[in-house]
Amino acid sequence: MHTVQTDQAPLPLGHYSQALTHGGLVFVSGQLPIQADSGAVAGASIEEQVEQALANVAAILAAAGSGLDRLLKVTIYIADMALWGRANAAYARVLGDHRPARAVVPVLPLPNGCLVEIEAIAAAGEPG
Repeated sequence: MHTVQTDQAPLPLGHYSQALTHGGLVFVSGQLPIQADSGAVAGASIEEQVEQALANVAAILAAAGSGLDRLLKVTIYIADMALWGRANAAYARVLGDHRPARAVVPVLPLPNGCLVEIEAIAAAGEPG
């Protein structure tokens, strides 16, 4: 196992790693829509928050030599299922034609009033 850490995504506040690699896979811990440079939640809209959480996932994957196009499985934790359509649209805009396996889990509450948290598993290696 190898630990992945980058200052391009928020550093962990608890006892966990941003990601671990093992067996050709990258396991990315749940990412809130927190901006790495300021520590602030990125915007109030679900769209802004999905985009920031995915940007954090992308930064961590890049540090592991992977990318969003190598995502295999994504879990999205959402604070309000009424926001799901807008969250899904933002997710689709970011990922384009790539459609990894996915689960959506409604939860309450998320830290800092965040509307979404995203964790992922990706194939290791250079993005295609």
